[in-house]
Amino acid sequence: MQHILIVEDDIAFGTMLQTWLRRKGFEVEKATSVGAAVKLLTGTFGKEVDLVLSDLRLPDHDGLRLLAWMHEHDINAPFIVMTNYAEVQNAVLAMKSGAADYIAKPVQPDILLQKIKDAMEQNAQQASSTIQNSTTQNAPTAHNSKLKTQNSKLKSPRHIEGKSEASRQLYSYVELVAPTPMSVLILGASGTGKEYVAHRIHDLSARADKPFFALDCGAIPRDVAASEFFGHKKGAFTGADTDKRGAFEMANGGTLFLDEVGNLSYEVQVQLLRALQERRIRPVGGTQEIPINIRLVCATNENLEEAVGEGRFREDLYHRINEFTIYMPKLSERGSDLFLFADLFIRHANEELNRTVEGFDSEAAELLASHSWPGNLRELNNVVKRAVLLTRGSKITTAELTQAMGQIRTDNVLQLHDEDTERQRIITALQQTNGNKAKAARLLGIDRKTIYNKIEKLGI
Repeated sequence: MQHILIVEDDIAFGTMLQTWLRRKGFEVEKATSVGAAVKLLTGTFGKEVDLVLSDLRLPDHDGLRLLAWMHEHDINAPFIVMTNYAEVQNAVLAMKSGAADYIAKPVQPDILLQKIKDAMEQNAQQASSTIQNSTTQNAPTAHNSKLKTQNSKLKSPRHIEGKSEASRQLYSYVELVAPTPMSVLILGASGTGKEYVAHRIHDLSARADKPFFALDCGAIPRDVAASEFFGHKKGAFTGADTDKRGAFEMANGGTLFLDEVGNLSYEVQVQLLRALQERRIRPVGGTQEIPINIRLVCATNENLEEAVGEGRFREDLYHRINEFTIYMPKLSERGSDLFLFADLFIRHANEELNRTVEGFDSEAAELLASHSWPGNLRELNNVVKRAVLLTRGSKITTAELTQAMGQIRTDNVLQLHDEDTERQRIITALQQTNGNKAKAARLLGIDRKTIYNKIEKLGI
């Protein structure tokens, strides 16, 4: 039987948790303070404990003190933090200190049970890996020191997947479909991380050692779309000075990711469908066909079913690319993951801007949590980077965060609304930039992909 220690000063809540976990088959002890927990862990129970579930705010010490004590005494049981939503930033600090996971109060029992099982399973895997490594590592101490020095210089991970139920469900679907040959359609708002999910599908598939090639369909002018997809031969058209390999050939054997697939013109949709059906392509200006073998992953923030009903997207192509659908949750739907992502973006900004910002103060953390983040992860990343740049102390305060978020809101004044206004503002911006779409996008406060989409949609 697996043993759990609950450290919670709310006696009623702690007793409820103890009773519920015992019903789930665990042996459970509880303590109401760090001191009481230490007494239990220094006794026989310390050798049996498989997991510690602790509140952060305790009468005698912070819960992190107990976590540090466990590390000092080589008690390697996973440590899960319980905290109020407004204090999730402290839970992120706990995870930096070695906690396995955290859960926000009020605790949802099913989520807690899953987190407990995951933490115990991961701890068992790490213990097994440690035993294997200890039997195979016979290198000298100097070599080990060198490895530690190299590891200390490693940069922060570029991506994390989150711990919320929405994130857990998302990546369970990714793991489910990745090993199959099915084509996948990823649906979600801009900035939710669709390309990262496409990468994960590729990385977990049998094609992981083959190419992953991404193509932004929203930025492809209609007259060169065939060349982008299928390549061209030298002299095929004006400006074709050399042979070019298209996206299908670049991804051959691996995964082709088509972002913003809903923006393809009807003519290009026909060409794409033919290539997928025949599994052969012919470069523009070429005479020979090339066999292709790709796994297709597409993404869009448009409602393709609606586009099919309106005749803007071919129904047969829709079914071809949509053998399995993954819906990307918005940042506002990922709960306390917000702080995990914000913490990661702070580390990225520190590395990029040569800063040493540690995090947010409590008031700034509350402001962060109260914002709706319509631009999702992309907006959060931009705000955090600006806040890090503006911060002079060790932590981001409401002053820097408000200023960073204010820049976003100022940009949004230039965002486009009704179609007549959109058309006129885009035309004006293009005139002011001599037709340079990238500069026009910056002038309007929108990204390059959006302006290409708008130009195509509005027929400018």
